[in-house]
Amino acid sequence: MESSSSGSCFQGTVYHWVVLFAVWLCGSQHVLSQKTTLEPKDKFLLSDPPIGLFDPIEISPSVLPHNPNPVEPLSPMYPNYTSYDPVLTGKCHVNFSALSYIIDKTASDCSIPLAPLVADVICCPQVNSLMNIFQAAYGSGNATLVLNQASANACFSDIMSILASKGANTNIPELCTLRPSNLTDASCPVKDISSFEKIVNVSKLIDACSSVDPLKECCRPVCQPAIAEAAIHISSGGANMFGSSSIPGTGSVAGIDIVSDCKGVVHSWLSMKLSSEEANSAFRVLSGCKVNKVCPLEFDEPASVVKACGKASSSTPSCCAALHSYIGTRQKQIFVTNLQAINCATMFGSMLQKAGVVDDIYGLCDIDLKDFSLQAFGQQGCLLRSLPTDIEFDNTTGISFTCDLSDNIAAPWPSSSSVQSLSLCAPEMSLPALPVSPKSGSSGTSRTGIGVLLPLVFLTTTVSI
Repeated sequence: MESSSSGSCFQGTVYHWVVLFAVWLCGSQHVLSQKTTLEPKDKFLLSDPPIGLFDPIEISPSVLPHNPNPVEPLSPMYPNYTSYDPVLTGKCHVNFSALSYIIDKTASDCSIPLAPLVADVICCPQVNSLMNIFQAAYGSGNATLVLNQASANACFSDIMSILASKGANTNIPELCTLRPSNLTDASCPVKDISSFEKIVNVSKLIDACSSVDPLKECCRPVCQPAIAEAAIHISSGGANMFGSSSIPGTGSVAGIDIVSDCKGVVHSWLSMKLSSEEANSAFRVLSGCKVNKVCPLEFDEPASVVKACGKASSSTPSCCAALHSYIGTRQKQIFVTNLQAINCATMFGSMLQKAGVVDDIYGLCDIDLKDFSLQAFGQQGCLLRSLPTDIEFDNTTGISFTCDLSDNIAAPWPSSSSVQSLSLCAPEMSLPALPVSPKSGSSGTSRTGIGVLLPLVFLTTTVSI
């Protein structure tokens, strides 16, 4: 028993070391690439893409050195930058000190070494949350919910300068496809607080979004439909939201853009009514629901795999070699969540089935979910948990984040090649009612079903870099 425990402990230690060393090396590369900006004189597919704010991010691969025999763990990695006072435009009239909590969190989640590796699931969702909260902070002083273009240009520049001064990656606008117009929501016809509150059932909206349940919202949404309803309502200027003819252009791309901008207005209003912590928590959960629906990796035509695995049972070695080689090229050196990895495995498996691969080659070739995420030394991986997570830092452990402990489970081979979308929400189950006392007058033979949501649960561990 002691021998088995010691072996498990050693394997866990090696696993953590390998993942941490890979990220440390990637981080070092990014720090070096940004080094010139640290001189004192410079100071440093979603299912609904038109409506969603958090599309998958395209990130170029990083090259990791091969080191199959690690011996000692690395020391914790600490931010390699010097904070400084940013140079601001002087044209953005906001008390940035009042936003220090959300700004510091965003700078940490988008730190120089890790931002490109966690852009899709940590950095960009957090930046979008910051933009919503900032928009509300700016508008609260003049009873508006949006910025005009001139103010948006100045404030956007100041936000990015402040984040960079706190160690955030300077490529956030490119990583997260952000621009000043994100602060204007220009096409939405309702832009002031008074008009918004006359049109929208604000008590219903607050009740739905003041406390978003991270385990239930993605499968049994409460806040998301409330936001969508409010956005559709104000996009029509308060006309009957249930009459499609009352919302001009909602069936067109222009109409969808208007609703999308109006969602930004709803987010701004919610940010005014909730504390920064409450608003940020809600927005991160909502972004997670969207991010986890898709696979952020792209799969080219897998001709080499189809050729080698068409008859996998008779040519397993060549099939597995082709499969591992192909999946290796798909890994874009970014971290994906456990649910994204399931989506990637299902999507790729369906592609192979449609091309004529019948056998479960994932099982034949020992393909795990971790094979679809960032790899270290070709054999270790880290899947981020599906619930919102942040990059943490303290003086003892350095930079750390949470990995999922289920990353060694086998990748699921789809049951059908016609899989169009994968639902990761467990159905409700009926539980029998509690026994009824004879004194209640009931015969005790009836059974009442109680709907219970069964969330997907993953064990997690915190990894220090």
